[in-house]
This record gives sequence, structure tokens and C-alpha cells, in this order.
Amino acid sequence: MAGGSTKTILIALGANVGIAVAKFGAAAVTGSSAMLTEGIHSLVDSTNQLLLLYGRKQSRKAPDATHPFGYGRELYFWSFIVAILVFSLGAGVSVYEGILHIIAPEHATSPLIAFIVLGVAAALEGWSTVAALADFNKTRRGSIWAEIRKTKDAPTLVLLLENSGALIGLAFAAAGLTLSLVTGNPFWDGLASVLIGLVLGGLAVILLYEAKGLLIGESADPAMVEAIRSRAAAHAGVVRVHEVLTLHSAPTMVTVIISADFEDAITARDVERVVLAIEREVATTFPIVARVYVRPRDSSTT
Repeated sequence: MAGGSTKTILIALGANVGIAVAKFGAAAVTGSSAMLTEGIHSLVDSTNQLLLLYGRKQSRKAPDATHPFGYGRELYFWSFIVAILVFSLGAGVSVYEGILHIIAPEHATSPLIAFIVLGVAAALEGWSTVAALADFNKTRRGSIWAEIRKTKDAPTLVLLLENSGALIGLAFAAAGLTLSLVTGNPFWDGLASVLIGLVLGGLAVILLYEAKGLLIGESADPAMVEAIRSRAAAHAGVVRVHEVLTLHSAPTMVTVIISADFEDAITARDVERVVLAIEREVATTFPIVARVYVRPRDSSTT
């Protein structure tokens, strides 16, 4: 039911925990503001992965009397919380720390350690990004941006954007540290922290927008909706299909409601038989469909 891959989330978690420890250690030794910011970023990302793992576990709970459609939307709720954390902690603290460093600059020491940590972090983040991109590309049709807009797999989207932000942040941190060393002005290190925060803020806004849409409820892929409409309309006895309403309760769980007119001449028993045939065909053809309901509609109804 849950989207993405537990393995991918665990890879990201392991990488970020190791990176966070290394970055905080390097920040303590070098005094780099950008390195401290990167450490906070990795710590927030580690917390986010724990929340996504919890959301996946909760989303697999069986339906009950209180939640008859299951707990699939737990994934979307925790993805929304993750986006808030990225914006408030990741972006907010990064910008705050950068401004403080600009106002009261401190020269970095032992820059070699910082560059080694940045290199190791880039390798680990790259590994995690490749795993997230592989999951993301499994269902991608078209450009990456188009898939970001239409994907229902919030956890994989979170991982992909987090990792992308981390790689961009590492590049800014390296550039800021380099410019500070070359010019002898620690201003560049502080500016790098601010830029990292702005990048995280931008990515967080995208996550918030997409997670909000999924949490409210989004329809299935339009091509799938039209395919369901065609299959329903092709059954003998069906005069017209009015509506095909779909709703994602989880990345791989869709509820379908079909409103259709039936021939006046056929009996109620025949209508029941056609309805059952449509429901079975849709459920068999589209494994992502967890529930399908066909509602007969009087052709005289507007």
C-alpha cells in the first residue's frame, strides 16, 4: 500500500545520520557557519525519514469501523509534517544562522577537515539520491517536473527533493568556505548558509503544496480514468457513463465510483449482473483500485 521503498528510506536515514555526525564534528573544529547549517539540515532530514517510516507502518493498518477506507492517508499526513519541518527547522535555522554569521563573522579553521566531510557527504547523498530517483522513475512518464506535479507517491517525492536540496546545499557550503578562504572574508560562509536556507525553503514550499493536495484528496491519473470509463461503457446494457470519480487514499490505493445509465428494457437482475461484471473487470485490470462502486442512474435524471 505504501509508496516508495522502505529500503530507500533506510538508505537515506543511514546516510543522513552519518553525515549529520560528521558535519557537526567538522563545524565544531572549523567554526564554519555553513557546515553547522549543513549539520542541522542532515539532522532534520534524519528525523524526516523516521517520520516517513512511521507513516508507512501506520498506512498499512487494516480498515476498521472508525476508518472504513483504511489508514493510507497517514502517508500524506506525515509527508505534510515533514514539509513543515523542512521549512521551519531546515530553512529557518539555516537563514538565521547565516545572518548571525554575517553580522558577527568568525574565521573558519582547519578547512581541510570541512572539505573532506563535504566530499564524504556528497558521496553518501549521491548514493541516497540515486536510490530515490530509481523509485521515482518507476512510474514516471514525461519530465521530472511533470511527474512531481502529478505523483501520488509523497514519500518518494520527499526523499528526492530532500536529497536534491542536500546536494545543492553541499555545493553552496563548499563554495562559501572556498570564497572565505580565498578572500579572507568569512562573509561568504554566512551567505552560503542563507542561500542553503532559501533553497530548503523553496523545496519545502513545493512539498507543502503537493502534500496538501494529496491530503485533501486527488483523483487518479486521467488516462486511467478514461480507460475505466471506456471499459464500463463497453458492457452490454450500459447506455451511457456519466461520471467516473476516483480518489487516492494512498499511493497505491484508489477508490472508484462510476455513475451509469442502463437500458430501460433490461431487468434489475441484469443490471446487478452488469454492475458486478464492471466492478470485477475494473478491479482486475487495475490492481491499484482497492474499491469500485457502480451507481445505476436514471437516464431521465439531469
